[in-house]
Amino acid sequence: MTDLPPNTDPALWGRFETICTAEEYIESLRGRDMRVFLMGERVADPADHPMIRPSVNAMAATYALAEEDEELGTALSPFAGTRVNRFLHIAESADDLVAKARLQDALGRRTGTCFQRCVGLDALNSLHSVTYEIDAAHGTGYHQRLLDFLKVVQKRNQVIGGAMTDAKGDRSKAPHEQADPDMFMHVTRTNDDGVFVTGCKLHQTGCVNSHWLIVMPTIRLGEEDKAYAISGAVPAHAEGITYIYGRQASDTRCLEPGTMDQGNAGFSGQEAMIVFEDVFIPWDHVFMHGEYEFAAMLVERFTTYHRCSYICKAGVGDVLVGAAAEAAELNGVQRASHIRDKIVEMVHLNETIRSGALASAHEGRVMEFGRLPQRRDVCQCVQAERHPLPLRDGSAGAGHRRRADGDDAVGAGPGARGGRPAGAQVPGRAHQLAPRGAAADTATDREHDHRPQCGGVPHRVDARRRLAPGAADPDRPRRKAGGEAGQRAQAGRD
Repeated sequence: MTDLPPNTDPALWGRFETICTAEEYIESLRGRDMRVFLMGERVADPADHPMIRPSVNAMAATYALAEEDEELGTALSPFAGTRVNRFLHIAESADDLVAKARLQDALGRRTGTCFQRCVGLDALNSLHSVTYEIDAAHGTGYHQRLLDFLKVVQKRNQVIGGAMTDAKGDRSKAPHEQADPDMFMHVTRTNDDGVFVTGCKLHQTGCVNSHWLIVMPTIRLGEEDKAYAISGAVPAHAEGITYIYGRQASDTRCLEPGTMDQGNAGFSGQEAMIVFEDVFIPWDHVFMHGEYEFAAMLVERFTTYHRCSYICKAGVGDVLVGAAAEAAELNGVQRASHIRDKIVEMVHLNETIRSGALASAHEGRVMEFGRLPQRRDVCQCVQAERHPLPLRDGSAGAGHRRRADGDDAVGAGPGARGGRPAGAQVPGRAHQLAPRGAAADTATDREHDHRPQCGGVPHRVDARRRLAPGAADPDRPRRKAGGEAGQRAQAGRD
């Protein structure tokens, strides 16, 4: 590790050249003097607070699994020249996306909660392609900056958290139109060394448990929003950052005596509000600065990766289904038909999530974004499949924007002013790099694309008997209905 920067900042790099174990990860979080507030009081050392520690344990599980199962938990990085934690890996093939999905599924089952590393992983993969395209259009050097940063973080085996969702304020107005400019993160000033940003990011998963935060814009931006087009990496303990810790369900039960009725006592998720007050980002860690026309592309690509990452919910769902089945058996109602129906429905929905995420990964398509070190071929960055909701004319993007922070915006809206529509040609590039389904070619394709975007199951099926809607159940006892009206009513019930 002699090529790593000098370890001169214990709070930044921890006391380890490389974090190798879950225990070393937990130790690396101590002594960083972060401004974290929980229930109105500042927390001296978050890693040791009883209400925060379960979330630390969940994050630590990503290190433990990588030790136990190298094939599942790590990947060979062409940047670091060694195997790295898969949560720091840039996907190079559909197989990489499938492996990532299986890892997230396994961790969901292991922890029964959010293990908090998906946002940072998806931010890295999104920026890997978008920085290349910005460079191609503007002659900037963002892509190499990102690779240089990534190489060090991979070798240090640190945690990257993502920060995308702004407070937004009046959502009918664009960022530059807000009465309070801090409703969206923006650049307040620059100097020869870097930029200074102010703003607020909400509901940020695992941020207190991270070593780095990558900030990103949250919506499509126009030309007047240039100050809001900022992306970069800052240490989680950087001066000017304050965390207001979010609450979890039943989180104070760990403070009560005894161990009964604590639910998932060992693991939990974590979200916090992050307030940035004139926080400095050095130029070496700035990956977008003023290129407003690429904000929508970054949000779109982040969304693509992040929706595929939601296979973790299927792993958590396995735990919930098992708990429900166990509770039914303990109460002696496991054979009751309505109980079995509910558990079957839980399994059905859970497997729908899992199969959808795996299909998305398997159908990921190759995108070309620069050369990898020690490789003759062009870097193959893979984007997970996503189907946006198309308009009646078959186009997509402007009529329905699926934001990465979970919000849906119908219509162009103020955020679309001056911005480049989703799927528009990148200036200076010969090839369009857009997710499959961005413009459906046929009516059949459009109908197919509509269903996944709406998040529903197109056709409900009796999970026990595999009956299509309206099909008669041969095992169901039938009563003769008297008269024509009765026969119609019976046909409706069947």
